[in-house]
Amino acid sequence: MTRHLLRLSETIDRLNHGIGRAAAWAILAMALLQFALILLRYLFSVASLWAHESIIYFHVALVLFTAAWTLRDDGHVRVDIFYSNASPRTRALIDLVGAVALLLPFITAVAWFSLPYVTRSWQILEGSREAGGLPLVFLLKSAILIFAAQMLLQGISQAVRAGLALGGQKGSAAAVTS
Repeated sequence: MTRHLLRLSETIDRLNHGIGRAAAWAILAMALLQFALILLRYLFSVASLWAHESIIYFHVALVLFTAAWTLRDDGHVRVDIFYSNASPRTRALIDLVGAVALLLPFITAVAWFSLPYVTRSWQILEGSREAGGLPLVFLLKSAILIFAAQMLLQGISQAVRAGLALGGQKGSAAAVTS
């Protein structure tokens, strides 16, 4: 059972690592696109609403799809008053309580309350309000649910690893580095 839980946690970690690394490329796309927009505007007096909205889409991908990867790598801001000096067992307990009592309920609420918002957008295949904008707002809004799914999975992984560490399993508190 322990081996299966650890394998589940490692699979979730690899999935979020892969999605996060892929989404991180959005920063390069954003920079290049913004540079091109500036050149077009100031050198040729050409503007593109489609390209401008694309930057927003890349930004959404960058922020939402790298959040679980950041959590996996312990990169989110935390108040380290107690955590930094705590024993590994106390850290595991804090991680377990944080995941089960805070992260999982909050992300479940995010998914629950955004589902009607995303569903409505899909029903009408919502597009940009601007003429010439991207007709993919329904996909943009779907990113909220993907974010929630990734964070739920990562919260489960974090809880599994913390639980295994509390149970005395060696190596279960360390993240997979793939």
